[in-house]
Amino acid sequence: MRSSNPYLNNETFGFGTGEASMTLEGVANKTMLLLGICVVTATFSWISMVNDPALGTIFFFIGVIGSLIAAFSMWFINKQYAVYVGPIYAAFEGLVLGPVSGIFESMYSGIILQAIALTFGLFIVMLLIYRARLIAPTENFRIGVASAMGAIFMIYMASFVLALATPYQIPYIHGNGIVGIGFSLIVIVVASLTFVMDFDFIEKGVEQGAPKHLEWYAAFGLMITLVWLYLELLRLLSKLRSR
Repeated sequence: MRSSNPYLNNETFGFGTGEASMTLEGVANKTMLLLGICVVTATFSWISMVNDPALGTIFFFIGVIGSLIAAFSMWFINKQYAVYVGPIYAAFEGLVLGPVSGIFESMYSGIILQAIALTFGLFIVMLLIYRARLIAPTENFRIGVASAMGAIFMIYMASFVLALATPYQIPYIHGNGIVGIGFSLIVIVVASLTFVMDFDFIEKGVEQGAPKHLEWYAAFGLMITLVWLYLELLRLLSKLRSR
């Protein structure tokens, strides 16, 4: 079993431990709980940004640092601790998403509701596609999606470094032209296809009796994909609205 999500890989699940097994319902419930925590802290940081931009900025950077630490630590800790790290990550991620969402909303009224609706709409569509077996998560398919994710990551990292070190940016991809919109669409397609591998991986983990505590770890992996998709949809919608 392989997934393009770096947090749901071959070493994620340990079998035959004797404890209660994970279930699809358990993963779904814990994913919703993490999203709920994220929404609460996002609302808090958004309100803080509106009332006091300086305080909102502080919460934003706290969220960036905290979420990065939590995300990277999840690679190295015992997966049993995902029950603690997952909610911590969700809380910090909310501190990031609140101000970011507020900025987009101040520029384009209603864009947040559109992005949220599209995010969950694509999630449901990909779940239906997976259940109907319209896309087979073959080995080559997984490799292709993982390679695309790596390329996107490298482009974003190069763009970030250029923005910090020089007055230049990678041309076109951040603009509202055809190339910029096309790039956003490609990224959204890749993010959506990631769900297929994640669903397949979690389903097989359930079938093979993965330990119950890994429901938190699987929920954490799904949440990362949902947040990524939401941010990319915000970028696409802002490009379209700016035209």
